[in-house]
Amino acid sequence: MLRRFRPDPYIVALLTMVALASALPARGVVEDVLDQLIVVAIGFLFFLYGARLSTETVIAGIKHWRLHLLVLAFTFVLFPVLGLVIRLLPDAVLSSELAAGVVFLCLLPSTVQSSIAFVSIAKGNVAAAICTASLSNVLGVVLTPVLVAVLLSDTGMSFSGGTVLKIVVQLLVPFALGQALRPWIGGFVGRHKKVLGLLDRGSILLVVYTAFSGAVVAGVWSSLSGWDLVALVAVCVVLLAAVLLITGFVSRKLGFNREDRITIVFAGSKKSLATGVPMATVLFAGTGAGLVILPLMLFHQLQLIVCAVLARRWGAAPASSDADSPATAPTPATA
Repeated sequence: MLRRFRPDPYIVALLTMVALASALPARGVVEDVLDQLIVVAIGFLFFLYGARLSTETVIAGIKHWRLHLLVLAFTFVLFPVLGLVIRLLPDAVLSSELAAGVVFLCLLPSTVQSSIAFVSIAKGNVAAAICTASLSNVLGVVLTPVLVAVLLSDTGMSFSGGTVLKIVVQLLVPFALGQALRPWIGGFVGRHKKVLGLLDRGSILLVVYTAFSGAVVAGVWSSLSGWDLVALVAVCVVLLAAVLLITGFVSRKLGFNREDRITIVFAGSKKSLATGVPMATVLFAGTGAGLVILPLMLFHQLQLIVCAVLARRWGAAPASSDADSPATAPTPATA
């Protein structure tokens, strides 16, 4: 039972960066140096994303277009709608800054590695999971900035010429370069997956520290109360529960088999921390990125805990059994 709810070590590392930034925020020359390193780190991250994602796999999976369209609809339509509903909550329930962070997490693409892993454990359609999660990330590089510009233009992010140029230079160009060089470097990336993964995660830790340093210097913690954090946890739990139930219910009503429903539930209910953290730094200028990524970090931990429980439960059930099927997924409170 304790292992089931054990926090992800990477989330612990992220929270450590938040604590470090709160106690020793970067200032002056250190802050300037880190800002330059962040530009390089974000470019490196999206270069790796492009090099890892197999374009051939995405193209080969187009034949399962109904599943992919449904997952994309959950990822880039259902989630944003739910995020906008949450943003209607009064400030007394959830502060406007945290509500904007919840909307931002709702605009992100699905995860790749964890979605595929959970689908495999639950005995779902792994090939479809690879295709749909990869497609979500490819489209997310373009769709997420556009959706942020449309839905969160009042938070300090807008599609000015400078912002568009920043997105192109720091996100799209490295991603496209990684895709273009994949035939030559794909093998190298695969062979050194662990080392590059450490660099990948280390870069995100650096981004989190820098983002929260700026927020701390601006007095972010003085504007947050214990109630804000409690309310944020409750909102993330309700959001995850709603998406899990809706993805399971709709996929069953549309006639997908059990394996495909498992894929739809996991790929359609998850949000990518690895993509979201660097994107927030690029899209939200000044001190906005610190509070924006806080809901994402919390939601990411919740989705790992709940999806791990569901994957083991569905994987242990007979293939023909509908017990605990994706159409009747337990909520995070009961999982």
